[in-house]
Amino acid sequence: MQTINVKINIDSPTGRRLLKEVERHPKVAKIEYSVSEAIAGEKTYTLEESFDQCCDILSEHYKCDVRKL
Repeated sequence: MQTINVKINIDSPTGRRLLKEVERHPKVAKIEYSVSEAIAGEKTYTLEESFDQCCDILSEHYKCDVRKL
């Protein structure tokens, strides 16, 4: 697979429209968003990791497995 890197200015309407068009093709296009400097050194979590942690906290608080509800 050949790849290219593209920078799109999403501050403009044309840039946002291009981004939306690229997002419609996840099998052939992968979008990587830059990380802001405010969280560059911080630990970031995936959606699945966040969901699991929330379920663990709720399960412990309510004394039942909330994933099975």
